Amino acid sequence: MSTDYLNLIVKLLKKINKKNNKKFVQAAKYFYNSYKKNGLIYIFGTGHSHLISLDGHYRAGGLAAICPILNEKIMLHKNAIKGSVHERTPGLSNKILKKYDITSTDTFVVFSNSGVNHAPIEAAKYALKKGCKVIAISSSNYAKIAPLSKIGKKLSDVCSLHIDNFGPPGDALISVKKNIKVSAFSTIAGSFILNSIIKETAKIAKKDKNFPFYISSNMPKAKKNNKKLLNKYKKINPHL
Repeated sequence: MSTDYLNLIVKLLKKINKKNNKKFVQAAKYFYNSYKKNGLIYIFGTGHSHLISLDGHYRAGGLAAICPILNEKIMLHKNAIKGSVHERTPGLSNKILKKYDITSTDTFVVFSNSGVNHAPIEAAKYALKKGCKVIAISSSNYAKIAPLSKIGKKLSDVCSLHIDNFGPPGDALISVKKNIKVSAFSTIAGSFILNSIIKETAKIAKKDKNFPFYISSNMPKAKKNNKKLLNKYKKINPHL
């Protein structure tokens, strides 16, 4: 049994947890404040980073106030090759985000492993102008060597709170052949970071009369719990 990938993943997740624990708590305060003000927590990512936005959406154990930013041009299922071009295209994020009713009561989360592509940085700037608290998740190691976009900034420069995923440049972890590594890390890191924030948000909200978290449909009392949440959020989340 190969354990090299497992060992690296565990090591990096422990580092993320140790170094960012206080930031998870701060991010959870942003999440909770938006929820209490009837706002949403928007999650934006391009390419594989958009998977994290789906991970937070309408999920068992997930926060009902989360809304993903979804558009075929920045996802992979329609045309992955063009998607790589689109995430570097000026103006696209602004066009996509105008379709969402983003306000200052919302929190905006941006996942970008390299932390330098145009679209996620443009999205973060858009949300800041709207008055949102913006949480950025990226790899500082990667951003140090990756070329900047025309904006001339890193994602960590245009946010209220930056959380480092401590991933390596290029994302992949395992050396099998010279100059080529395999087995990526950022999706695992992103999911861990998001769910760590969700956990801290739940701790803040645990005494609230209405606990805003979904229960798996196969579990007892799920139907009643989820129906109540859906009645509220399907009015403001366009993806429900």
